[in-house]
Amino acid sequence: MRVQICAVGRLRQGPERDLYDDYLTRFDRTGRALALGPAQLIEVEDKKNGGMAAEAVLLRRAVPDGALICTMDERGKVMSSPDFAQLLATWRDQGRQDVSFVIGGADGIDPDLLASADAALSFGKMVWPHMLVRVMLAEQLYRAASILAGGPYHRA
Repeated sequence: MRVQICAVGRLRQGPERDLYDDYLTRFDRTGRALALGPAQLIEVEDKKNGGMAAEAVLLRRAVPDGALICTMDERGKVMSSPDFAQLLATWRDQGRQDVSFVIGGADGIDPDLLASADAALSFGKMVWPHMLVRVMLAEQLYRAASILAGGPYHRA
């Protein structure tokens, strides 16, 4: 199952980018044997400043046809890492070819896109910078693959 992280804005070079790249490399390496991955970052930018609605159009274009859409939203479902791993495995086992995690810009995700998504996840009630959400999601993808592989990374 291929994974896309479709996000508004550009993750520039720096510590966040280094962490993101490291976790996605680990995910790709660990997930390969589990039929998870590869993972790909697709960044979109609304250069005309059209707001959330314009960002939603760009995000929808970034999502492959037929992909399961999972938004990252503060009002989404909060789950444990083992539960997230099981969710990924369930989607994979259902024959999903692609899952696209959608991360909005500074104002969040357009309500119409939120309403049409297949799932919504949250990293808690706190609001996180959208660039950090990318890093946190990449880490959780790697953690999920490690859990499913029975690896030692997740200690619970």
